Amino acid sequence: MNPNRSWRPLWAAVVMLGAFTSAQALTTPPIRMAQGIEYMCGGRTSEEAAFMQTVSPRWAATLEFGINRASRSVRFPSDVHVIVRERYNGREIMQADTGSPYMLARLDPGAYEIEATMGGVTLTQPLVVFNGVAAKAVFMWPSNVDFASAMGAHRPEHQAAVSTGD
Repeated sequence: MNPNRSWRPLWAAVVMLGAFTSAQALTTPPIRMAQGIEYMCGGRTSEEAAFMQTVSPRWAATLEFGINRASRSVRFPSDVHVIVRERYNGREIMQADTGSPYMLARLDPGAYEIEATMGGVTLTQPLVVFNGVAAKAVFMWPSNVDFASAMGAHRPEHQAAVSTGD
């Protein structure tokens, strides 16, 4: 009996398991903590977005972020700063940053105000979380906002003026 031949099925199983686990790792974003609240951000790829949509009913709150465009497609924001406050007393519950179109959070049942800031433009949405029912808030920034100027990014014409002394 050829010893190399008997290892082939085992080798194939190891290769298949390795491919499955690496694909699984790519579609499962890490769970993070902010002020004692678990949250997860993701959705930059289509596989990750599908995963986030699948698991979102198991989380108390789903926050979705996007930038409207004239065409049907939606661009995803690169940096969003999120602040969660209790609605009636304004006490800050959570503060986190995301660069993804989805943020899932395990908020306790209650009424909240969610502030999402991108490029100096803040959008606010109310969110009521009931026990055992997933809540969702969508933040959609208009496409006509000049986010580069709002964030203080230098445009090429400003850089040229600075470098020439004009």
